[in-house]
Amino acid sequence: MNRAAAACATLLLSCLPAAAGFVETPFFAERVQRGELPEVSARLPKQPLTIDLVAKGRSVGKPGGEVATLIARARDIRYMSVHSYSRLAGYNEKLALEPDILASLDNENDQVFTFHLREGHRWSDGKAFTTEDFRYFWEDIAHNAELSPTGLPEFLLVDGQAPRFEVLDDRTVRYSWDKPNPRFLPVLAGPRDPYLYRPAHYLKRFHAKYSDKAKLDEAAKKQKLKSWAALHNRMDDMFENTNPDLPTLQGWRVTNAAPATRFVFERNPYYHRVDSSGQQLPYIDRVILDVAAGGLMAAKANAGEADLLFRGLSMGDIPILKEGERSKGYKTLLWPYARGSELALYPNLNATDPVWRALNRDLRFRRALSLGIDRKTLNNALLFGLGTEGNNTIVAESPLFSPELRTTNAGYDPGEASRLLDEIGLTKRNGAGIRLMPDGRELEIIVETDGEGGFIVDGLTLITEFWREIGIKLFVKPQDRTILRNRAYSGLTVMVAAQGLDLAVPTANMAPTELAPMMQTFYSWPKWGQHAETKGKNGEACDVPEAQRLLELYERWMGTGDDAVQEQVWRDMLANHAENQWSIGTVAGALQPIIIKNGLSNVPKRALYSWEPTSMLGVYRVDEFYWDRAPVKEAAAR
Repeated sequence: MNRAAAACATLLLSCLPAAAGFVETPFFAERVQRGELPEVSARLPKQPLTIDLVAKGRSVGKPGGEVATLIARARDIRYMSVHSYSRLAGYNEKLALEPDILASLDNENDQVFTFHLREGHRWSDGKAFTTEDFRYFWEDIAHNAELSPTGLPEFLLVDGQAPRFEVLDDRTVRYSWDKPNPRFLPVLAGPRDPYLYRPAHYLKRFHAKYSDKAKLDEAAKKQKLKSWAALHNRMDDMFENTNPDLPTLQGWRVTNAAPATRFVFERNPYYHRVDSSGQQLPYIDRVILDVAAGGLMAAKANAGEADLLFRGLSMGDIPILKEGERSKGYKTLLWPYARGSELALYPNLNATDPVWRALNRDLRFRRALSLGIDRKTLNNALLFGLGTEGNNTIVAESPLFSPELRTTNAGYDPGEASRLLDEIGLTKRNGAGIRLMPDGRELEIIVETDGEGGFIVDGLTLITEFWREIGIKLFVKPQDRTILRNRAYSGLTVMVAAQGLDLAVPTANMAPTELAPMMQTFYSWPKWGQHAETKGKNGEACDVPEAQRLLELYERWMGTGDDAVQEQVWRDMLANHAENQWSIGTVAGALQPIIIKNGLSNVPKRALYSWEPTSMLGVYRVDEFYWDRAPVKEAAAR
C-alpha cells in the first residue's frame, strides 16, 4: 500500500474504551488514604491505554509482589529501559507499530508525523506530561551546543536536513521533512529509545538558560564535573536509570543509586496502561536487580535465586538449568534467538595490508572460505544439531525470508573451495600443505574476536580443522572488545569473528541500515561505515560496485513511503548479501533460556528473542506478567 494514498490515515492504535471504574492498586492504597497520592482515577490519563489481555491470549492478572532477577554489573540496570518498553510508538508481538505513550499518531507519507498526547498523562512524580517536554528536548538539549556538541541525532536528518518542529498545542507536536524519513518511527520503537521528550520541569533546574550558571558550575565542580552541561547530562539519564530523582513514563522507576549490589525498581503510580477490568499496570510492584558475577548466572538460577532471568544465560547452560527445575520450582523456557548467525566471519575489505585487502575483496576467496566450512559438524557440536546451517541472513519468521538466502553458496564443498583458491592463483604450498599468498607469506588468517563468549572460540577451533583441508591456516586471537573495534576501525584486522545480523526478523518498514556499508561496527567494511557515519570526514568512500549498490538501494528505501518499494529493496539487499557473502555465516537458531519461577503468569511459552526488534522481552510486555499465587517473598527477605 502506498502511504501517500493513505495520507493522514492514522497509525492509530487507539485504546479500548476506558473501564467505567478503575481499581485502586493495593500497593498505593495506604498512600492514597493518607493523602500522599491521588486516587487511581486521578492518576491515570483521561483515556489510558486499555489492554484486552484475553484477546491477546493472556489472562487478567492480579497486582502485587515482586520479581527478582540478576545482573552482571551495576551498569546493567540500564536494560530496564529496554525490558519495560514504553515507547511513544512501539511494536506489538506481531511487530506492527502501535501508539503507546501517544494517544494517536498521524503519518503522512513518512514525511509529516503528528503526535497526539494523552490528556492528563503524568510523569512518575505527578507532574503533567505535555508538549513542553518535547520542546525542551528540541530547543534546549538537541540544539544546545554544550549539551549536544555533535548536533541532532542522525535519524532526525534527511539529506542532512533537520525536520521542522512545531508545537501545535499542549498535547500536539509535529515533525515535518521535505522528503520521507521512514526510519523515524522504527527508531522510536527500538530497544534504545532516543527520548524525543524530557521532564522539563525537573531538568530546567540544571540548565544554564533557566538557572544561575555560576551556581550550576559550582555544583558541577563539587561532583568533579567540568561544567553545568556535564551536570545536566548526568542528571538527564533517561536510558541509564542512574538518577532516582529523574521522573519517568516507564512502568517502574529506580529507587536507589550506585554504588549498590541491589537495585529496586518500584511501580510508577502514574503509568498510562490499564487492563480491561480497570486495574492499573504493571501488575508487579517491584523489580529487584541483584548484582552477581556474570559466570555465575546459570548456577544462581539453578539455586532458585531468580524469579525471571534471561540475560547472562546461553544454550550451553540448559543442562544445569534443567537440573534445578523440580527442586527450586522454576521452568526453563527455550525461545529461538532471532540472530543472523551465532558465529559469522567478517573479512575486512578495508584492511590496510594491500595483499589481504585484495584477497578479501575477491568474491572467489570469500566463497571458498564459505564452502570450506562443515556447518553440519558445527551445528552438532555447538547447537546440539538444533540450529539452522547457512549464511548470515534473516530468519524464517520474517515475512521477507526466502530459503535461498540461507543456502546460497553455503554448503560444504571442499573440492570446489580448493578449485576457487587455485583459480585465484593460490596454488603454491609449503611443506605443511598451507597455501602461499602472492607475496610468499603463508595463507594464515588471523581471526580476531572479543573473547567474551566461548561459543565463538569453540566454533573457530573447528573451522581451523576445516580450512586446513583446503590449505588455509587459521589463528584465533581473542581480545578486549574495545581493542578489537579500534583495530578494525583502523584497518588492522584481517578477519573478525562475531555474532551475525542483529535485525534478523525484519519487516519491510524497518530500516535496512545494517545491510548497507553505513556502520563501522559491521566488521567487513569499518572504514566505509565510518565514511558514511561522519559524512565523508573520516574513513574511506565505498569503492566496490556491488557494495555501492547496497548504498543505492538503501537510499531508495529512504526516499519512499511506499511499502511495496521498501519490501523490494529489502529483498534486493538480502539477495546481494547472499550472492556476495560480505560476511560468512555458519549456524543460526540458538535457543535462549528464559527462567521463570512457577506461578509467574502471562509469560509466553515460546517467542522470538532478539535485541532488535523485540527489545529482548520488551515487546512481550513485562508489565502484564503477574503472580497467580499470593506473593510470599519480600525484597528485604532475600
